[in-house]
Amino acid sequence: MTSAEVAELLAVSSATLCRWRQKGRGPRWVALTDSSPRYRRADVDAWVGNRTRR
Repeated sequence: MTSAEVAELLAVSSATLCRWRQKGRGPRWVALTDSSPRYRRADVDAWVGNRTRR
């Protein structure tokens, strides 16, 4: 998934998602290139699941 898709799914801004990446927070992501982070849907779902179980 692209950053824009994940941001929309999580109801946060793309800037927030970028800050999370920089701080090592948020869903796991992979870098296709320096400017193209991508997310696996399973990783996003797992991250959401972990946050809602607290």
